[in-house]
Amino acid sequence: MSFQPVIPFGGTAGWAFLQRTKDAQQAAFAKSPVIQRDADYFRENIGKIDSARELVDDYRLMKVALGAFGLDDDLPNKAYIEKVLSEGSLAPDAFANKLVDKRYLALTQAFNFDLGTPSSKLSDFADKILASYEERQFEIAVGNQNPSMRVSLALERDLSAVVEGENSNDGRWYAVMGNPPLRQVFEKALGLPASFGTIDLDLQMKGFRDRTQTVFGVSEVKDFGDPKMMDELNRMYLVRSQIDEFASVQSAAWIALTLLQNMGR
Repeated sequence: MSFQPVIPFGGTAGWAFLQRTKDAQQAAFAKSPVIQRDADYFRENIGKIDSARELVDDYRLMKVALGAFGLDDDLPNKAYIEKVLSEGSLAPDAFANKLVDKRYLALTQAFNFDLGTPSSKLSDFADKILASYEERQFEIAVGNQNPSMRVSLALERDLSAVVEGENSNDGRWYAVMGNPPLRQVFEKALGLPASFGTIDLDLQMKGFRDRTQTVFGVSEVKDFGDPKMMDELNRMYLVRSQIDEFASVQSAAWIALTLLQNMGR
C-alpha cells in the first residue's frame, strides 16, 4: 500500500504540523512503489527522446514530464502539449510565450526541443525533473487529504517564480491570474467571490490591487517576495479556507437535520 500523508488538523494548526513533518513524510512518499516505478522508467528512457512527438507518444514519460510542472490534467491533450514543446520558447511568437499560464513556458524551457540538442540528453536532466515530479506528486497526495494544504505547499515555489521571473508589476499580476493555484490563494485570502474571474481582466487586476492594499497594506505581487508577507498571505488563505469548510459542514448538517425532521412528520 502506498504511503498516504498524515494531516490530523485543518487550518493553521494542520499547516504547522505538516511543516514540521514534511521532510519525513515526503521521503516516505517518494519510496512508494508507484513513484519508484515512474522514476525508474523515466531514468531509463528519457535519454532516448529526441523530439516533442516522441515524448508525447510515450504515456509514461509524458506523465512524469507533465507532473513535474503541475500539468497532470493535460495528459490526454497530446496535440496541445506537442505544440507547446515543439515550438519552444526562443521565438517571441512561440505558442508557450502566448499562454497566460507560465507553467507551459517552464515545461518547454526545461526540455528545449527547439534547440539543436534537447535537454533530455543531459546527464542530470532526469534527476531534476524527477525531483520536481516527486515534490508535486506529494502535494497531490496531501491534497487528497486536505485540498487547502496542497495549495499552501505550492505557494512559496509558485509565487517566488512569479516575483523573480516577471519584470513588471502588471506582468506579475497577470501571471498570478493565469496560475490557478496562485489565483485561488489570492482570491480566498482577499475574500473575493467566485464570480470575480468572469469580469474583464483589467478590472480584475484593479480589483486584486485594491483589495490587496485594503487587506495587506500593499498593492503589488512583488511585495509578497518578503517571507513575512508570504506567510501572512498563506495564513489568511488557510484561515478563510477553514471558515468556508466549517460553514459547508454546518450547512450540510442543517440540511440533513431538516430532511430527517420532515421525514418524521
